[in-house]
Amino acid sequence: QFGRSEDMMVKFKVESLKFRGLCLAAILFSCLHIFAQSAFDEANAAYAEGRYGEAAAMYQSLLDEQPDAQVYYNLGNAYFKQGELAQSILAYERALRLNPNDKDAKYNLAFAQSRITDNITEQDFFLTTWARAIRNQLKEQTWLILSIGLFLLTLIGISLFLLNRTTWLRKTAFHVAWIALLFSLIAGLNARSLHQRDTLRNEAIITQGIVNAKSSPDRSGTDLFTLHEGTKVTIRETIGEWVNVRVGRNEGWMKSAYLERI
Repeated sequence: QFGRSEDMMVKFKVESLKFRGLCLAAILFSCLHIFAQSAFDEANAAYAEGRYGEAAAMYQSLLDEQPDAQVYYNLGNAYFKQGELAQSILAYERALRLNPNDKDAKYNLAFAQSRITDNITEQDFFLTTWARAIRNQLKEQTWLILSIGLFLLTLIGISLFLLNRTTWLRKTAFHVAWIALLFSLIAGLNARSLHQRDTLRNEAIITQGIVNAKSSPDRSGTDLFTLHEGTKVTIRETIGEWVNVRVGRNEGWMKSAYLERI
């Protein structure tokens, strides 16, 4: 009986320590959240008072701790107010990576892009542009969950088709199954595409005023075309300090220091 009491006491102490640990973790989390919110409010106050450079530095400090769509959006606004178009476009792009449905970020990005000057126009096939626009409407995790859900619906449809003898139900199940499978594959491909985009980070923004894209990865290469600050490019290859970029159907080499990956 005495041994059982000791065991119960040990269990009580362990549970007590666990409870204290959870309480301490909750307190620390709350403190960090309050501190972050306070810093965010201070940055917003600096922006409201016209101290855009100070606000941008505060927003960037918050982002160094934790990426956040709203903070990226505010950072883009602070950069835009300072006339730093490339950095504002970069911040809006990053905000949309985290929150694809942010209408304000989309509007401000389009407005900032309308202010840049460039002689390169996108020439992608319209279906490619359309498919990419649909892909960017949701996050990778959302597309993945949608793909799994539709695949489960496919399995249910197949099961009903095979096990049920009612004609109309079998027909309905068959059509539901193949349609769900089709959209499951599309959702899965979109999730995979977004994963590759965010893992490879092969999209970038030109951060220099004017950059000449060259025919080879060295200074002696022939100038092929000119890119301006704020232009979005796709990185196709990296050799040392040089990257091969594509804009529309134009490809050329430039130093990686002239751009920043989204």
